Amino acid sequence: MLLEAIRLALQAIRRNALRSFLTVLGIIIGVGAVIAMVTIGNGTTAKVTADLSKLGSNLLFVSPGQFGPGRASSDAKAFNARDIEAMRTQLGGVRAVAPVAQKSVTAVFGTESRTTVVTGTDNDYFVTQDWGLSAGRTFLDGELRGGRAACLIGQTVRDRLFARVPAVGQNLRVGNVSCEVIGTLESKGQSGFGTDMDDIILMPLRAVQRRIVGNTDIPRVYVSAEDGADTAKVQADIERLLRERRSITPGKEDDFSVRDMRQIVQATAGATMMLTGLLGAVAAVSLLVGGIGIMNIMLVSVTERTREIGIRLAIGALEGQVLMQFLVEAVVLSLFGGLMGVLLGLGIAGAVTAGMGVPFLVDPKIILIAFGFSGLVGIVFGYFPARRAARLNPIEALRHE
Repeated sequence: MLLEAIRLALQAIRRNALRSFLTVLGIIIGVGAVIAMVTIGNGTTAKVTADLSKLGSNLLFVSPGQFGPGRASSDAKAFNARDIEAMRTQLGGVRAVAPVAQKSVTAVFGTESRTTVVTGTDNDYFVTQDWGLSAGRTFLDGELRGGRAACLIGQTVRDRLFARVPAVGQNLRVGNVSCEVIGTLESKGQSGFGTDMDDIILMPLRAVQRRIVGNTDIPRVYVSAEDGADTAKVQADIERLLRERRSITPGKEDDFSVRDMRQIVQATAGATMMLTGLLGAVAAVSLLVGGIGIMNIMLVSVTERTREIGIRLAIGALEGQVLMQFLVEAVVLSLFGGLMGVLLGLGIAGAVTAGMGVPFLVDPKIILIAFGFSGLVGIVFGYFPARRAARLNPIEALRHE
């Protein structure tokens, strides 16, 4: 009986192909929108997570002041060299501690110039950032202690200033300081915050402090925990150590902040996934609209085929058979729309992710849920018209014009 109902449903759909397509258009749009939104959202989440991971593994950011509503960071004193030494010698589970001082400068080589960021640091910076070299070497101990004007440059700076000549060994003017390029960094591309990570110049911390910034402040510290270490414990140890060094009495709020990169990644990914779910839920409303369209057209179909229904009932068809016929027709329509919606959604997602440069991550569960929900819509919204058809009086149905 079910196969016969499916055959009759396909015949009815073919007889009114255009009307059937317009009927399921809402289902197509709803399923397509849900799949496209979720697939694009999954790719965006993966891209953001991967970009944030470029900033370093097991990484903690330490900076003066507190961040958040109503919290000012301008009055908090910066760190100094003794704080860095204390972190390196008194903290367990720490692989590297990199002090960072930055300033925007104009870099000049020959007739080319570029405004970029110079970062004063030491060799621990390469460990905390998981950053290697494409050419040259890192800083020598003498360069770090003496504050010699040596620098390593990112790929963006290298391409803009040294497009036609090798960069290593050349003298580059950074602000008012002439420095020798001793190496070039591997390319990292865009960060999770949309900035160009390769647009950077690295110099010894003392050289930047003395000759560019003009003070000995260290406004930021990167701490990399050892593999397998509990970053939460390392974070707590850093907070305890800095409270002691900065003479913060019990009960008073910290005048510094320690942020775990894993927490930042999880928070960002969570926000992206929540937004994806919200957009998917909004798109799912189209499925309800499509269900209403199916119910409307099925009611019209029952009215148009009243005499046919009357004949079937008169020659012995049971109410359950008539109910099954129209219910199956509604479900077949919905599943047809669901299938087209899946193809539409995957096509849109593929085009958008390719344009945005994010991974194309298909979630089979979402496809099954969206397709199954389209069938459920057909059952729910097709039942009332099918029930109405099954309960027609055969005599009244035969008299219908």
